[in-house]
Amino acid sequence: MTYDIPLTPRPFQQLNRLDRLGHPGSHADGPVGAAGASPARVLTASMLRAHGVGAAEASEHCRPGGPWRMLLPGVFLLHPGPPTSEDRLHAVLLYTLRRQTIPTQSGHGTAARTTAHGIDAMITGPAALALRGFTSARPLPALDRIDVLVPVTRRLRSAGFARVVRGGDLPEPEQIAGLPVAPVERALADTVADLDDAETVGRLLTEAVRDGHCEAQTLMRELEAARLLTAPHVADAVDRLVAEGRTVAEARLYDLVRTQGVPAPCWNVDLRLPGGPHLGGVDAYWPDEAVALSIDARTHRHIPGDESGTEGLWDAYAQQRESLERLGITVVHLTPRALREAPELQAAVVRTALMAAEDREPAAYVLVLPR
Repeated sequence: MTYDIPLTPRPFQQLNRLDRLGHPGSHADGPVGAAGASPARVLTASMLRAHGVGAAEASEHCRPGGPWRMLLPGVFLLHPGPPTSEDRLHAVLLYTLRRQTIPTQSGHGTAARTTAHGIDAMITGPAALALRGFTSARPLPALDRIDVLVPVTRRLRSAGFARVVRGGDLPEPEQIAGLPVAPVERALADTVADLDDAETVGRLLTEAVRDGHCEAQTLMRELEAARLLTAPHVADAVDRLVAEGRTVAEARLYDLVRTQGVPAPCWNVDLRLPGGPHLGGVDAYWPDEAVALSIDARTHRHIPGDESGTEGLWDAYAQQRESLERLGITVVHLTPRALREAPELQAAVVRTALMAAEDREPAAYVLVLPR
């Protein structure tokens, strides 16, 4: 994988004079990657050396009142004004990425040294959320630091507005505005780790699930892996996250039935044998076909050895399925992620289960009660 550092559209060779490297010009602090931006405003000392600009000359240009300034160790802003959000993002990545080649000014990219799981530095934390448009996160211009995720083996220190976050197993980054950015679950975990306000944490987690950035299940797993679920400010926000994940998944199921030609079921019902035991609740039930559907939204916190957590909930799912199938009732489990990413496929699964009812023995009679 490579990190392509967009540079000026003009070939570097056309910039014959040193003062033209820092040619002033307006550059408003707009969206990263906006048209007309000039990311060549930020270069490293090694990039400058490759084009004949030595350390002494670079230092001379960074004197008070000079046309350049050093943003981070070895990373220069070739402009006298303050850095924009885009400048700062590029500076952080140039400071942290281990480069194997120097990019040309035509912008064909830097070949970055990578780990087994991808590139070895990526934007994370609040900056990654801001790049994704989170309204609950602080905007890029308001951030006094930019978090960058690197392998735990990297000998790299935080400096200036670049804060180094280390991880033992880096995820595959996503490309946003041409920048390597940590997956949203990891960015949220890195953000939450530095917060102590349950209300702020709740807003971030809820927005992530409600707006489809990620599923509650995967987010909970990331928080658990980061050992954050037992933190008081996170524990207080978990119930809201679980409820939001369930609400979003149910809404997708309603849309699936309405738009994919699936017959309308009985929604949110309890099943019970006449005069017998309670068989459990299901999200949808088709009485004529004896088909039950449950959304598998296992988002509960899990503490090892605590069977009331994820493992206990899975046991409950399995027991309910076994009980219903013994009575001739077909059980379909759908996950929130499947409902989001492949609704047509899930509709086909439900329709197949309904059509197969004609070839099965009649199911036992059960009472269908509102839940």
